[in-house]
Amino acid sequence: MTNNNFIEKAKKEVIRYYRDTTPVNLTIDDVFIVWMCKTLQNYKAIMVAKVRPVDDRKIFEVTYNGDKHECYLDVYEKEENRCIAWRDDE
Repeated sequence: MTNNNFIEKAKKEVIRYYRDTTPVNLTIDDVFIVWMCKTLQNYKAIMVAKVRPVDDRKIFEVTYNGDKHECYLDVYEKEENRCIAWRDDE
């Protein structure tokens, strides 16, 4: 499996999740990768989707186990977003 192949399949799994759970209709262009890595034969990606008309605040973790040729989809909901002021001299 290549990086591009994993990304395409992962995005399709996020779209499939929405299709199975909500009346929202998404395209590949509505799903974004926040972070991705590959270690040996395994892949992992953190993804979000631009859901119209509302922001549903879901975060997706897609994991591909290359040994078992299985994909796992974990769905999380963002609970909070805080702005924290940092100072470089502290």
